[in-house]
Amino acid sequence: MNLYRILTEKPWQHNRLNDAGLADDAVLSMASSPQKIALMFFLGVVAVLFALFITAYVIRMELDDWRPMPESGLLWFNTLLLFLSSIVLQWTRNSLKKGLDRKLKTGLLIGALLTIGFIFGQLEVWRQMAGEGYYLYNNPANSFFYVLTGIHGLHILGGLWVWTRASFRVWSGTDPEEVRLSVELCAVYWHFLLLVWLVLFALISYT
Repeated sequence: MNLYRILTEKPWQHNRLNDAGLADDAVLSMASSPQKIALMFFLGVVAVLFALFITAYVIRMELDDWRPMPESGLLWFNTLLLFLSSIVLQWTRNSLKKGLDRKLKTGLLIGALLTIGFIFGQLEVWRQMAGEGYYLYNNPANSFFYVLTGIHGLHILGGLWVWTRASFRVWSGTDPEEVRLSVELCAVYWHFLLLVWLVLFALISYT
């Protein structure tokens, strides 16, 4: 029964293994492997998805009806916010490893605020583009812009949901050790999404 509970855990959510009678450190290390493997598999699938979209983007832009969208300066600011949120989450992860539990709440809160700022910033870019007449169906370049940024934003929201659940457990008094795996995997996920966004941003800005 305990083995079943471990194998069916969600990729970056670490349940209370003590309740399952798995308090031993060696067992905890083994128990974390399925979550890490699952996250790596998920990131592989997402990477393939974005690779396909990027390939389609590069091929489609060679046709004569392609009209590039103007670059929004706000995208640079949004990129900075996402970069800072990734740094903050890594700092939070390192603090947990060093036993600096008091910094956990601060890191989770600041990281969440930066990420929310990124999401609202992206929505503002959409609003600006629509206000200038660059709608989804006007041109293939417009369609790709909205689709690529939209899919990336949805993955950010998914990660933010897991981040919020981990934060709720911390604020409710859960032992920081019990959310360590969630924080570690969230950090990996955020670094991945930052890398994806940098590729998308470069593609959008220079094509």
